[in-house]
Amino acid sequence: MITVITGGSGSGKSQYGESLLSAADAKCQYYLATMEVFSEEDERKVERHKKMREGKGFVAIERPRDLSGVDFTTPWEETAVLVECISNLTANEFFAGGRAPSQETEMLIEAKIIHGIGVLASQAKELIIVTNEVFSDGEEYPEETTRYMGMLGRINRKLFAIADRVVEVVCGIPLALKGESL
Repeated sequence: MITVITGGSGSGKSQYGESLLSAADAKCQYYLATMEVFSEEDERKVERHKKMREGKGFVAIERPRDLSGVDFTTPWEETAVLVECISNLTANEFFAGGRAPSQETEMLIEAKIIHGIGVLASQAKELIIVTNEVFSDGEEYPEETTRYMGMLGRINRKLFAIADRVVEVVCGIPLALKGESL
């Protein structure tokens, strides 16, 4: 089962994803954190998130890039995975090296991310993916940011297409867009 959770900043999507992971019928629950640490503020955020996950029974794996390189040692039917989150992963891959990629490389990065999700899905009975809705603010952004947002939008559409369930979280309320919410 693949579940994709989307929503705006602070909507409660991560908390909802964690609740799905906790409720999954799986002996092994993995939390793949994709935030790449660049500053002291990032380090504090990561530490705060680690403390929030303490005692929940998740095996946390810091994975800011290349999801296809994750290899769980547990059987498929005993494994549940939460990927938190696709927008960070996409930014990490897109801006690797300090600048936006060429359009040809952009297509390869997009394919790499979708392939990585496929690899995870092949290893987990339950795959929960958190992503962001960053397209509604009406702001004008520099070209590189606009290209990143375009890539994230294409990735989101591909994830929604392969998902069994898509849920948008609005003000802490999960709304089923595809399949049923829990």
